[in-house]
Amino acid sequence: MSKTTLKLAALAASLALAGCVTPGSGGIVSTGNNATAATGAAAGASSVNANSSLERCSEPLGTLAVDDGRGKEWYASFGRETQVTTIEPLIRLAVQQSNCFVITSIGNARTESKISGITDKQRNSGEFRAGSNQQKGQRVAADYYLEPAIIIDNESTGGLAAGLGGLLGGRNRNLAVLAGSLESKASVVTLTMFDIRSGVQIAISEGNSTATNWGAALGAFGPSAGGTLGGFSRTPAGKATVAAFTDAYNNMVISLRNYKAQEVKGGLGRGGQLKVGN
Repeated sequence: MSKTTLKLAALAASLALAGCVTPGSGGIVSTGNNATAATGAAAGASSVNANSSLERCSEPLGTLAVDDGRGKEWYASFGRETQVTTIEPLIRLAVQQSNCFVITSIGNARTESKISGITDKQRNSGEFRAGSNQQKGQRVAADYYLEPAIIIDNESTGGLAAGLGGLLGGRNRNLAVLAGSLESKASVVTLTMFDIRSGVQIAISEGNSTATNWGAALGAFGPSAGGTLGGFSRTPAGKATVAAFTDAYNNMVISLRNYKAQEVKGGLGRGGQLKVGN
């Protein structure tokens, strides 16, 4: 193993010990004080291998429709740049694991269309067995609507590269090249929740995360370095966005656990308190 590779390994190990690198993740992912991601599985109120930092509720607060984001202006460019095909399933996973809401199919146009088509066929085709219980009036309505939005998509920060480059200076050319090649990206997202019956906004939260791409940096040293440090390979840019949404959801759950309805004297939508002159 070359001296250069050993130095790269030492630098990576130092960052890992400092809590900066998630081993095997391909780079750095951080949200606030903790790295987060949507992991594991959920079935009803039970969950398996959920992220330990995910905020939870003792009982569901209502039923929820999650927007799939496909009709939003940011969706197409986000998919092209990150190769992430959809974010909605990961949001649904985190929501169900938290036990804060029961999720409905409404909100995802494709899923809703498929379920409606299957229901119509089973109810009206005459091809299915009697007693299949396909009559109307069984769908569960959504109480709330959750809308995700990406505010900043993989904005380059360059902070880590600049910081390491400054520390190393010209004393070690190879490590300086590594520092200069690090690519740090930031994502800032929001989640907005509306009461469906009234249209009133119930809650809104912001989440953010950064991801650092080690793949580009290690490429400067050729395939031997990249192979030796395979655990610190390319971090997908979309990982920062997924973690940012988890961060936003955690923030929202904390606020909802302390929720207090906004009251307007005279009632909502009945003129308000700010009057205009004659």
